Amino acid sequence: MKKTIYKYIFHEFTRYFITTLFALSVIVWTVQAVNHLDLVTEDGHAFTIYFLYSLLTLSKVLTKLIPFCFLIATVLTILKLEKDNELIALWTSGLNKIYIVNHFLRISLLVMFIQMILTFSINPTLLNFSRTLIKNSELQFVSSMFKEKQFNDTVEGLTIFIDEKTDDEILKNVFIRDESQTLTSVGSKSTTIYAKSGYVSEDNKNLILINGNIQKLDNSGNISVINFEKTSFNLFGIATKSISQTKVQETPTVKILKCLINPFEAELNCNPTTKTLVNLKIEINKRFGMPLFIPLLSLVCSFLLATQKGKKYYNLNKYFYFFVGFVILALAEITVRYSGISWNFAFIYYLVPIGMLPLFYLILIRKFKYENLS
Repeated sequence: MKKTIYKYIFHEFTRYFITTLFALSVIVWTVQAVNHLDLVTEDGHAFTIYFLYSLLTLSKVLTKLIPFCFLIATVLTILKLEKDNELIALWTSGLNKIYIVNHFLRISLLVMFIQMILTFSINPTLLNFSRTLIKNSELQFVSSMFKEKQFNDTVEGLTIFIDEKTDDEILKNVFIRDESQTLTSVGSKSTTIYAKSGYVSEDNKNLILINGNIQKLDNSGNISVINFEKTSFNLFGIATKSISQTKVQETPTVKILKCLINPFEAELNCNPTTKTLVNLKIEINKRFGMPLFIPLLSLVCSFLLATQKGKKYYNLNKYFYFFVGFVILALAEITVRYSGISWNFAFIYYLVPIGMLPLFYLILIRKFKYENLS
């Protein structure tokens, strides 16, 4: 009978958990995807790059939402069982409430294990791959570089200003400042280009300028001026200045641990500066520490089993324990940001889930000790 009951509770929890996680993930991911539109509109990447980059960040969204969705799903499962009088049937059949607590605790360990897999391995791998896509992506929408009456610096070291852009894509009064030899030949310190008009070739690989001049400043401070009636600059292969450097959250867990053990290790994002080490400690604490709060949430929600429908404070209790769980998650997010500053902060961060877990469990055992109706 117990196995049937456990399967039923697990089924109800899974239904609420997946539904909540899917709904919230879609909302959060959509908002982030809209923010990432700058990759196309400002930086000129292709839509395929934008879509893949946004899709690969979904795992990060899921990881962030799993603890909160677990809290919601557990509360809704208990309230549903209570609302349908299914819990009363269980108690009257002789099942002690602590067995249900243990069942929710086992479910929380499963969810914790899933989140650890995401934080330890899947997330860094997918996020690192998404960064690689941006790094290796070439500028596709060249037209995004030529916006009317705007100083555009999409490409590092290259500033472009267009006074007017006609309906037939003719550029009027083109001003270009090239400090990185992106368009011009290597050897000059900076180059300023002015043209009365111009246009981009149909294949988006060349910029054609008409009636202008090129002013080159060499390393000695000498300026040379070249006038032209018509000239062409190659745009193929130009990359934007989108952040291509791998971030800490995109670094594999093994490499972070190696760096913390030996800051002078030749690893990605590894150097002995205080700021770098603090950021690495915070990131590793997020990956190891946040999943530990999920079993604690299961015990907080289990206190709802002690309240019965019809009691004086029943409606208040269901909001109270949900609020307590939400506060625990909020404090976990806040304290982890300070956990890398010193060992004392890190100790407090890990002490909360590890220390409170047996304490809450003992309180529940004591609370349900005399409720065994068998």
